[in-house]
Amino acid sequence: MRLLFRIFGALVITVVVVIGGLLLLPGDKLAELVSDQLEAQTGRKLSVSGEVGLSVWPVLGVKAHGVSLSNAGWAADQPMLTAETLSIGISAPDLLNGDVRIKSITAQAPHLNLSTNASGQGNWVLTEVSDAGRSDSPEASGTVAGGTAEGVGASLSIEMLVLSGASVSYAAYGEPVVELRNIDLQLKWPEPNGTVDLAMTLQRPGGVVQINGEIGTFAAFLDGQVASVGVTVTRANDIVRFDGRAGISGEASGRLTLKTEDSGAALQAAGLAGMSLPRGLGQRITAGSDLTYTPDGRLTLRDLSLDLGGNVLTGAVDLTLGAVPHFTAKLAAQDLDLAALTAAPGTGVGTGAAASPAGSGWSQDFIDASGLALANGSLELSIASLDTGSVRLGASKLTLSIDTARAVLSFRPLSVFGGTVQGQLVANNRNGLSVGGKLSYAGIRLEQALGQLAGYDRLHGEALGELQFLGLGNTQDAIMRSLSGKGWLEIGKGFLTGFDLEGLMRSGSGNGGSTVFDALTASYTLKEGNLDNQDLLISLKAVRADGSGRIGLGAQDLDYLFTPTAAAVNGGRGLSIPLRITGPWGNPKIRPDLSQILEAEIDGIEEQASDQLRRQLSQELEVEIAPEQDLQEAIQDGLEQRAKDSLLKLLQGN
Repeated sequence: MRLLFRIFGALVITVVVVIGGLLLLPGDKLAELVSDQLEAQTGRKLSVSGEVGLSVWPVLGVKAHGVSLSNAGWAADQPMLTAETLSIGISAPDLLNGDVRIKSITAQAPHLNLSTNASGQGNWVLTEVSDAGRSDSPEASGTVAGGTAEGVGASLSIEMLVLSGASVSYAAYGEPVVELRNIDLQLKWPEPNGTVDLAMTLQRPGGVVQINGEIGTFAAFLDGQVASVGVTVTRANDIVRFDGRAGISGEASGRLTLKTEDSGAALQAAGLAGMSLPRGLGQRITAGSDLTYTPDGRLTLRDLSLDLGGNVLTGAVDLTLGAVPHFTAKLAAQDLDLAALTAAPGTGVGTGAAASPAGSGWSQDFIDASGLALANGSLELSIASLDTGSVRLGASKLTLSIDTARAVLSFRPLSVFGGTVQGQLVANNRNGLSVGGKLSYAGIRLEQALGQLAGYDRLHGEALGELQFLGLGNTQDAIMRSLSGKGWLEIGKGFLTGFDLEGLMRSGSGNGGSTVFDALTASYTLKEGNLDNQDLLISLKAVRADGSGRIGLGAQDLDYLFTPTAAAVNGGRGLSIPLRITGPWGNPKIRPDLSQILEAEIDGIEEQASDQLRRQLSQELEVEIAPEQDLQEAIQDGLEQRAKDSLLKLLQGN
């Protein structure tokens, strides 16, 4: 805004300088004189390719066709400002009294080519030229150290500014060009020390955007002072309203409210085409906040209320804008529904890949984690409940920190699967995606946890334990097949569906039914997507079961050996029936392990034969052979003793 007033102000002041000769010069000579005066004041060349018309009373006016203002010497070749027509009207009676009061400035199809150079200087800085030549100092350019124009507002009073079909292109050094077209602007400033009313219309791809506002003490605003501001932006049924105070350098403080029924179209109108937000995360937005913004890019939001289409957040946010924005936020919510994040395309229903049927394999869809590099900062979130579509959380407190594409989510604690979890999860995308965590948990319902995370719901009970893990890859399948780590768990009373262990021990048939146990303990290691366990212990009323083997977390399969033992059978000696469980999670095969049974039988036969042989040798050799004594050694000792006895009898003459 201040740029427009400085440009048009330079034109007006030039007109005033040559006012004495306006009636005596033809249009082309007048245009040449105005151009010379403007170049002397700003260092820029004004060109008029068309006719120049004049009016005298009561408005002293100039209307020029084909107007262009040259660019800075370091900028592109095209003019900085062009307009099909430019009209300036000055109040002749006020001018006779020594006051410059501009009745109107009207431009048809004006276009501004704005750009910055490597040092950040803008081509809109109009350098004042002295007899000694050009100067790029702040004083020469009409600015003070803070970048505020001296007396711009005090030197101008424009009752009306009208731009029709305007356009702006902005090329920051090294950045893509940003363009706005089809802009209509009407600005009314009836009192020099009063309020300005403005109305702007922008034709945008997402629809027509209308901006209406008022700025109090507009002259002071143009001079860099903070003034009262009220602005309303509308597009279709969308509305944004700001009421507060603001300055021309960008500083602002006040109350911001907004409502949109279609955020995708609103973002398109703002120049962010192709962006869409999931249901419950911003397809519809209603928000309000106390806002403070400083020219160095610091934004604070207080008393924030944000409704993202059913999900309501309250709290405070601090944001520092830059190449990589930095945020600090403290938010609270009641019931959050984030099922849309894991929804299948075109459904809107949460169908997380983790909840796929057991044995069907993990998703191989590419996981795009580039969003981890979009910002750095920390977020503290307190919730009453949260539904991700695959996992449901209870009342929890979470802390998220992001630093250079590495996110750490901490639980303090997290209510999930009927119990609590403490620890942290890490997602690192600095050099390919990796996910890991270190968690301790208590009261976790295993049928919920394994069912929702792994599609396996046969094990029931409350678990206590710890888990450390690390996975690599950009697909769920790759991560699960690369898992490494360790952990342990303890379960109190529970049951395992799919087979009846006690029935198997009683009758030899254990298919179907369930196994109820008093306690279950195990420790395990993770390597290359496989869980290895060697110390499973399940205690039942009359049966004890030991287990060892592999559970394929990546391949979703098992190769596991259960060895239940019934202590009160077989004459008190007990009976063990090893069971081999193999195959996919969804349809495992459970059968006796004959190799284990056969090995046990062979060991029993060998033991019986050894006992019988010891008894016979003891009788023959007339020596006592201990059960733990080696038979070959016993035979040798017995023969030696017999030889000694025979020799002794011979020497004694017997």
